[in-house]
Amino acid sequence: MKQLVYGLLIILFLAVPPVANLMESVMIIHMHMQMPILVFAGFLMARFFQIRFPSFFEKWNGNGVPGILLFLIMVSYWTIPRAMDDALTSQGMEVFKFISLPILAGIPLNDSWKKLKPIGKNIIFYFFIALFTAMGWLYIETPVQLCNNYLVIEQITLGWGFVTTAICIVIYLLYTAFVDKSQYE
Repeated sequence: MKQLVYGLLIILFLAVPPVANLMESVMIIHMHMQMPILVFAGFLMARFFQIRFPSFFEKWNGNGVPGILLFLIMVSYWTIPRAMDDALTSQGMEVFKFISLPILAGIPLNDSWKKLKPIGKNIIFYFFIALFTAMGWLYIETPVQLCNNYLVIEQITLGWGFVTTAICIVIYLLYTAFVDKSQYE
């Protein structure tokens, strides 16, 4: 129950207009801080829903694949420049962002991750490497403004943030491939 409260408090804090305006005023903070924190808030709240509706999660997400696909669709959608623009210009899209990321990304991620086999988890990492590399390239190399609410320099900064994140995922995968975890337990 505590995690539900913490998740809701995080969402409410991020929704406070001064905090939301501050985080959304810088493109890389909007994409690489606010949105992942919203997913994390849903991740925290998942335990409450898993206890409350165990048959729903077992019936519809028994092996973790449907939940992880929903997570991937939501995260992929929110990396699209138009989606970020709409969240800043449309009140309805802003509300959708604050609902969809915790509920349709965070909760399914929590429920699905432990059900996936190691190969499935690696596929998710490979997907994010490809997505973040592609989005980084798009944001860096496009000479025009992709988001009407942000400057081109912010777009380039976000692109480098995507590329850096992809590189960090590659480093993590190399680490897990070459380091024996049993030596550290």
